[in-house]
Amino acid sequence: MSAPAGRRHVSVDGRRVCHRVDGDGPPVLLLHGIGRTLRDFTELHELLAGRFRVHSVDLPGYGGSLPMARPCTLPALGEFAAHYLDAVGVEEPAHVVGNSLGGAVAMRLAASEPARVASLTLVNSAGFGREVTIALRLLALRPLGRLLLRPTRWAARRAELSLFHDPALATAERVAHALAVARQPYAARVMLETARSLGTFRGVSPQWREDLLAEMERLDVPTLVVWGDRDLILPAAHLDAARSRLPRARTHLFADCGHMPQIECAEEFHRLLVDFWAEAGAEAAGR
Repeated sequence: MSAPAGRRHVSVDGRRVCHRVDGDGPPVLLLHGIGRTLRDFTELHELLAGRFRVHSVDLPGYGGSLPMARPCTLPALGEFAAHYLDAVGVEEPAHVVGNSLGGAVAMRLAASEPARVASLTLVNSAGFGREVTIALRLLALRPLGRLLLRPTRWAARRAELSLFHDPALATAERVAHALAVARQPYAARVMLETARSLGTFRGVSPQWREDLLAEMERLDVPTLVVWGDRDLILPAAHLDAARSRLPRARTHLFADCGHMPQIECAEEFHRLLVDFWAEAGAEAAGR
């Protein structure tokens, strides 16, 4: 898959990575979810680029990025995020925004290298509960998981519809993009590696969640956690768990919104995010 207009490639750990970089100002890193690509941040990327240096990146093995030389696990993805920042020359702390799996990757980066993270924004993030859509739990079953990942237009459309409260957002163009991504020769393998490292048929595994949240509780990183109240992938009840485990975090629930507030509530999310960063910066300056 070639990089669409506005996107280019960079080498990270000797592997080709697809990314998009625009704007000037404080650095921002946008991390997508499992089976997804940087395209999920197009709207937010473009809204932020007027005031920030915005980096959207395809995680290894997704979209236009080649897989890592090792299995695609959460620790490996956290290291990748740090190495990506090195590769593109980001030396100052970045505002890191992660959706779904990308939220867990953002937390892993912050826990491992807190000096690299100016703030965390967790968008319908993995890591706060066991419950997850049956479509992802079935991937843990062999050989059913690989059969379910056979790329078809019907499956791509069904997956897109599951992401949004408003079905009109599952456009023909989004479905075509999802199908092209699913047809990558390594797509199914990387998806299965990722899913099976994070959970089983019973749901998201508790051990990595507990370990990661215990590390997060000790961090002093400004954190915003948001959710869509109609999320079919990771239920909005996980926002209560986030409030319990991260009591200093700011939270927000978007009404009539699914798994991707950055698309479905783009303008509102953008305003919320910029205000959060401004407040976090003011608090840091006042210390």
